[in-house]
Amino acid sequence: MFAKYWKVFDIGLQNTFVYRWNFLLRSLFGVVPLIGTVLIWRAVFASKEGGAIGSYDYASMIWYFVLALLIDNLITPTEDEWQIASDIREGQISAFLVKPLNYLGYRVSLYLSYRSIYTLITCIPLALIVLWFRDYVTFPENPLTWAAFALSLVMAAAISFLTAYAVALFAFWILEISTLVFILYSFEYFLSGQTFPLDIMPAWLQTLLKFLPFPYQMFFPIQVFLEKVQGRELLFGLCIQAAWVFIVWLVSQVLWSRGVRKYQAFGG
Repeated sequence: MFAKYWKVFDIGLQNTFVYRWNFLLRSLFGVVPLIGTVLIWRAVFASKEGGAIGSYDYASMIWYFVLALLIDNLITPTEDEWQIASDIREGQISAFLVKPLNYLGYRVSLYLSYRSIYTLITCIPLALIVLWFRDYVTFPENPLTWAAFALSLVMAAAISFLTAYAVALFAFWILEISTLVFILYSFEYFLSGQTFPLDIMPAWLQTLLKFLPFPYQMFFPIQVFLEKVQGRELLFGLCIQAAWVFIVWLVSQVLWSRGVRKYQAFGG
């Protein structure tokens, strides 16, 4: 059963290496934004004359953004929604309706192949970054934290991919999904913790965000790794994260089912 998806995974690897130089440069220069982030926060903390911002001093803030870059490289879908929308718009989706191949499984296999190569290539620059900022680096001491972080990271990847997948399925109804993608990424950029740690925001807003999917795509896994959430709070966060994985998966299944019915009726 899984052999066909392994073959898709292998094809994804081969397709990635077709444009290897473009892929390599894109992977390596993906770490450049961290430099700007470090300079900005250095200026912010300098203006506070060494004072903390929330629970963060300069060292912990830099380590936060190094982890954010790492997680972004590990889980963020790259052009998956555009490829899915193209399959629908150009009629290539028809091949999956007559073959024993689940389209979601197909896209997940390609996503995993791309992220595997991307992560492998960026390991070297990321390792150099960690070495450069070694004075700011702290790792969890509790082995259970590593397990919880791994679980949270997998669910964060699932939320990110399934959200992009669900948005792309709107191509069954609209010709151009770029506006939806822009809106989605705008929310993700500001509410996932990519721009700044969410726990420096007002308490009422933090409470609201706990029930939205965006913090669980980046901020929550970082908090788990930094051991800022433990015990019941950690279990609660993992349960909310799992609930969002299920919700986004369910939404994508409904959109696929209704979209295919519309697609077949139109094709017929």
